[in-house]
Amino acid sequence: FVLVELSVGAHKQPQYLALNPFGVLPTIQDGDLTLFESRAIAKYLAKKYEGQGTELLGNSLSEQALVEQWSQVEGQSFNSPASAILFQILIVPMSGGSTDEAAVEMNVEKLKKVLDIYEERLSKSKYLAGDFFSLADLQHLPYLDYLVTDCGKGDLISSRKHVKAWWEDISSRPAWKKATGKTP
Repeated sequence: FVLVELSVGAHKQPQYLALNPFGVLPTIQDGDLTLFESRAIAKYLAKKYEGQGTELLGNSLSEQALVEQWSQVEGQSFNSPASAILFQILIVPMSGGSTDEAAVEMNVEKLKKVLDIYEERLSKSKYLAGDFFSLADLQHLPYLDYLVTDCGKGDLISSRKHVKAWWEDISSRPAWKKATGKTP
């Protein structure tokens, strides 16, 4: 594990850019393989460690297709408004700016529509891809955690019965608690 000091611009220095030409986090090196983009890294690790813990990619072809579908939904529909909210509420003030409340509200409205679809889906299955925890659920954890814990937007989750139950389930997993330092 190598800490990349964002505050001093280490991610924009030639040494880091040689690993990730976009100069963003995360990046991993595993032997001769260097990967960037969190979703590619997560999928690679899920495949590499398949059979060693929770099966994150699904067992059958149809389960794998549903995991991929809901992973794409996370990347294409959920991530953009969630990250925009996070950026405005947390990052802009840390950089000395002021939160653009109109931008926050516009993205809250977009995210509500996505979460309404999740509510419908989760009324029929325990997790997004079915009745098994998968990479599709895992990929939501960071931004959901920021929205609930740091952005004051927990009502987006708690106001939807099935989304709330899903969030409580996935965020209480021992591995997530360990990763976030919330282990008792």
